[in-house]
Amino acid sequence: MGLFTKKLNNTASHTPLYTLGNHKTWLLVGLGNPGEEYQNTRHNIGFNTLDKFVESADGINHWVNKKDLKSLVTTFMMEDNKIFCIKPTTFMNESGQAVQAVKSFYKYTNAQIIIIHDELDIDFGTIKTGTGGGAAGHNGIKSVISHIGSDFNRIRIGINSPHRVKNEEKDFVLKDFSKEEQTHFGELQKEITSILTESIFQKKVNTDTRKFIF
Repeated sequence: MGLFTKKLNNTASHTPLYTLGNHKTWLLVGLGNPGEEYQNTRHNIGFNTLDKFVESADGINHWVNKKDLKSLVTTFMMEDNKIFCIKPTTFMNESGQAVQAVKSFYKYTNAQIIIIHDELDIDFGTIKTGTGGGAAGHNGIKSVISHIGSDFNRIRIGINSPHRVKNEEKDFVLKDFSKEEQTHFGELQKEITSILTESIFQKKVNTDTRKFIF
């Protein structure tokens, strides 16, 4: 399905930035919490990873706050692919509201959506990709599933650590990564950018697991 012809950018307007056109399209969604206090937490690796992909693919990282879409939004072309990226401004537990708003307005199918998010059940240094599945206790994914169903594409980024105390899930995901883990962000970001690029040009997200030994 084709989507988007760019209009003049008016950040004060509540009207969407794009109208229908003839392009192959993807909706990329990074999950996280808005606000500087959450910027470097484990729960925000979806936001941070999408930022790095946008910088790598588009050369800039400019986001527009679209209140009607409950999201920060940016878009660009990759050859004949129109890439529409969002970071929900609803806070993590209501992420599905933003995804549904964008999906409904632009008539996306779930096959065109890639959600990038942290996963506590996966060790740091592991990235899993695929389509469908449950929420695995992730409230952001639970919200998305409740609004659009579960058959969207996913990039799941492991955040578990051997230093995590049992039953501290809520506090742990809102903590910053360790200094040691932060030294490996570049490798992870490069790999996730590669996965996204491959998926866009292959027109599908493969089921795969990639592990780094740190």
